[in-house]
Amino acid sequence: MKTVTAVEQCGECLANPPPWHRLYCVGDYTFPTAGYIQQMKYADKFWFARDLSTLLASRIEEPAPLITSVPLHWRRYFHRGFNQSQLLARYTAQELKIGHAVLFKRIRSTASQQGLTKSARKSNLRGAFAIRNTHFSAIDYSHVAIIDDVVTTGSTVYQLCQLLLEVGVKRIDIYCICRTPEPSG
Repeated sequence: MKTVTAVEQCGECLANPPPWHRLYCVGDYTFPTAGYIQQMKYADKFWFARDLSTLLASRIEEPAPLITSVPLHWRRYFHRGFNQSQLLARYTAQELKIGHAVLFKRIRSTASQQGLTKSARKSNLRGAFAIRNTHFSAIDYSHVAIIDDVVTTGSTVYQLCQLLLEVGVKRIDIYCICRTPEPSG
């Protein structure tokens, strides 16, 4: 498995910089890591989150003092029984000895992002999230990390970054287990 500490920026990111400072991940969304993610999410092997978090935490050089997670809509949470991103946030925070909090809520159910184009993903998520904790203060946490299991186009974390920037967060990092590799060619 190819390991990556901080993901270098692609040409698209250099031309249109994302709202996050750094993206840390374990590896690309390929074998074997993709299989662990799929089993965790779809085969109820939620305990994989602990080992995956240990791998992720070992790659984070400058941890944010607070980690938050990508929220699931209540229907998807009810169907799956857990939020994999929230589990990853809890275990990664434990490994790094930092805080974690649920800062976001999904206020609109959306179609699965799987199989959608970048523009369709962005449109699908518009208005889907809100800040949950009205007492959250960017003064207390000017540096926050958002964790997700897989980052493909960045559409989900982009929407969440915008909400954090609106409340005054100055630096946002993204932590993920896998990143979908750029198509070669």
